[in-house]
Amino acid sequence: MRKLAFLAILIAAPALADEAKIRKALEPKLGGAKIEGVQPAPVAGLWEVRLRTERGLRIIYTDANAAHVIDGNIHEVRTNRDLTEERLRKLNAIKFETLPLDLAVKVQRGNGKRVLAMFSDPYCPACRQFERNLAKIDDITVYVFMYPVIRPENSDHSKAVWCSPDRAKAWLELAAAPQPKIPQASPGCAHPIDKVHELGRKLGVNSTPTLFFTNGERLSGGLGADDLKELLDRSATAPR
Repeated sequence: MRKLAFLAILIAAPALADEAKIRKALEPKLGGAKIEGVQPAPVAGLWEVRLRTERGLRIIYTDANAAHVIDGNIHEVRTNRDLTEERLRKLNAIKFETLPLDLAVKVQRGNGKRVLAMFSDPYCPACRQFERNLAKIDDITVYVFMYPVIRPENSDHSKAVWCSPDRAKAWLELAAAPQPKIPQASPGCAHPIDKVHELGRKLGVNSTPTLFFTNGERLSGGLGADDLKELLDRSATAPR
């Protein structure tokens, strides 16, 4: 048993030494970003370096001596997978059931079996484009956390959505129509916008749209309809 333990230490030693070397070489050059972890990357000879920045978690890659840094995503050609994006989705995962869905506008089409939560600003161009892609997905339930950070001066429009008798209809007319239709409801009712802002800060939501799937994985930015449908179906069957 002692021999086996000694061999395990010898095998692990180079990895530990490389991690320490990488931390020592890179941390002073990261402009205040903190290294949260170092581990072998999915490509031989490269190391994954996880950074905590003001805009959230990032991944960069380096060699064992930290002589070179690669700031970009690793794509697997054979499968057409973005391995870096997949890794970030897992690292940023949450427990979906902890989301306070009562603070969100519920939009349902069909039987609603595909489920998605998103932080969205009705005046975010990427969000408006994503709404057009969402409209192509059938049997979906979308919980919209209204997050008016692009044009905060128009936050009353999101508040008016919440105060509307049909919130889903009011949201889609504001955020998904070719031209935003401002709800006629008064924005003076009790609304969750301030609580959603607080929730977004707590979750590190720093861009819109930010999507959360039922398996807890998160994705910043929109997706095409086919890719979105694939992720929704995959997350629905993933163990939690």
